[in-house]
Amino acid sequence: MSLFEKLLGPRRTRQAPETLAPARRQAAVEASASAHEAAHLLRAPTALMQLDEAEALTVVGFMKPRRFPAGTAIIRQGEASDTGFMVLVLEGEITVEAQRISRRDPVTLNVLGPGSLIGEMALVDGEARSATCLASTDVHCAVLTRDALETLTTEQPATAAKLMTAVAQRLAERLRENSQKLQVYAKLVQTLQQEVDRLMPTPDRRL
Repeated sequence: MSLFEKLLGPRRTRQAPETLAPARRQAAVEASASAHEAAHLLRAPTALMQLDEAEALTVVGFMKPRRFPAGTAIIRQGEASDTGFMVLVLEGEITVEAQRISRRDPVTLNVLGPGSLIGEMALVDGEARSATCLASTDVHCAVLTRDALETLTTEQPATAAKLMTAVAQRLAERLRENSQKLQVYAKLVQTLQQEVDRLMPTPDRRL
């Protein structure tokens, strides 16, 4: 039985985690070695390492296991109506792609494995998805919905606040990385323009 199947029991008996009584939810995750493993993945450097073990386990209790066959689009770029969830990869690989105006085919941005998070930006701001995430292999994951997050906020406000702070920090780090890349690209463009100007000087219009 896979981690996906063991996390919260057989598929036919699973309920939306936010509908469970708090005591039942807590007992289920504390007794599950697989839930502890999922919490460990949630604290990976590729996810939310700011959470401590107890906080991560609490968050896992509000996540619902999902399975996506290879080739499935888990998230689609531009999707604006289905943005209320983020995904923690437990098993398998996901390819992150983005469509560019200047290119016919999408550009591969990243390949993510266990311990990676996707979809956290739209969960926070509710805006359209910025990239497409495809299951490169069969993917087992845990999903945190906006409804579950609201219940977490009501029942465990301190943990919810820590979770959202960790997500915000992750997004800030990504923004900083993108800003640094833009600076490098700007310098590269400037250097190339200077080289073009040297090789092909602009004619003196006064002549």
